[in-house]
Amino acid sequence: MSPIARRARMSSIRCEVTLCRIDQSTILRLPRRASAALPSRGQVSVRGRINDSTFQTVLEPDGYGGHWMRVAASLQRAAGIGAGDTAALEIEITEEWPEPELPPDLGTALAAAPQRIRDLWDDITPMARWEWVRWISATRNPETRARRVEVSVSKMSSGKRRPCCFDLSACTDPNLSAAGRLRQPV
Repeated sequence: MSPIARRARMSSIRCEVTLCRIDQSTILRLPRRASAALPSRGQVSVRGRINDSTFQTVLEPDGYGGHWMRVAASLQRAAGIGAGDTAALEIEITEEWPEPELPPDLGTALAAAPQRIRDLWDDITPMARWEWVRWISATRNPETRARRVEVSVSKMSSGKRRPCCFDLSACTDPNLSAAGRLRQPV
């Protein structure tokens, strides 16, 4: 049994969290104790409940050794919560990763790529696909992003299954982070 599977069989992590806003996003940060119970300082796939509403997501690293997650408007409505509210959170680690949302520029590049690259994309794990998407999306600069899409296809063409030289414990959402760390809510 893999270390992740062993951790996934452990009991749930339960805590209280307060939702906050950073720009237009509503997020929650896990308390340090809850993050410390996770198997990685990087992304972790979880399923859980916030109040009485269920979800499955990938927790993101905050760049401080902790984790955070975006709380979609639909989940906020279902759980009856919003920014500033405190909620009961229960999460379990899961080996099944949800598929990442494929950015349109990467989707276009993959669709135009040779079949062997599309086959490699289909063959890599959802966790690896999350890493490619995070690496490409970790910049606001359009030229850098275009170059990362091009480099991704090139690396996959040479058989690379994951991006290299990428800090998996950094917060990579350019709208929510500064210097690889989740910005503090205002």
